Amino acid sequence: MRKIIVGAFVSLDGVMQAPGGPQEDPTGGFRYGGWVAGHWDEAVGQAIGENFAEPFDLLLGRRTYDIFAAHWPHVQIDPSASDFDAQNLAIAERFNSITKYVATHRPESLTWQNSQGLGDDVVASVRALKQQDGPNLMTHGSTELLHQLLAVGLVDRLQLITFPIVLGKGKRLFDEGSEARAFELVKSSTTSKGVVISSYERAGEVATASFAMENPTDEELERRRELS
Repeated sequence: MRKIIVGAFVSLDGVMQAPGGPQEDPTGGFRYGGWVAGHWDEAVGQAIGENFAEPFDLLLGRRTYDIFAAHWPHVQIDPSASDFDAQNLAIAERFNSITKYVATHRPESLTWQNSQGLGDDVVASVRALKQQDGPNLMTHGSTELLHQLLAVGLVDRLQLITFPIVLGKGKRLFDEGSEARAFELVKSSTTSKGVVISSYERAGEVATASFAMENPTDEELERRRELS
């Protein structure tokens, strides 16, 4: 069985929108595109390399697919060029070669090599993919698709790179439809610029307990009545 892994850049308040640049996704009036740049360093690049070290295929929403398809197939491949970046080329070569499964109503318009549309029932399609043999399935961006997967408990691992900023507005990692679920922190580190790199594995149901008095006071009982 394949695992579904969420790879995400997030702000402290959980925003994922347009980390790469001002024109990446300004929908909804988002004004802070490119918010990761000021905190980028070698440690963040290394973490991304580690996240991509294992074999994987991509699960993408259509908007993120279009962003990726307009960029990664066109990365500079000439080492002598001024805009050449070896890590970008390595990512591009990986993304170009692997299968991209895309949530879209227009599968015939997927022109990036090795791309194919998910079925009309996206969740059922992803469930079927997960049951197959093959590399793990990784999401990037794709908040609408991600929210569908989180709502039905299909996410197995969260690989988060959390930046020390609050954006206040924008597309978020979690929404109110996310299924209640416990995760275990299995790896964590912090860069010199305060970026937290963490990995969480699915860990069962949410456990609850109470710090309330065994015998509640009259005031507490009244407080509870007023809430009901």
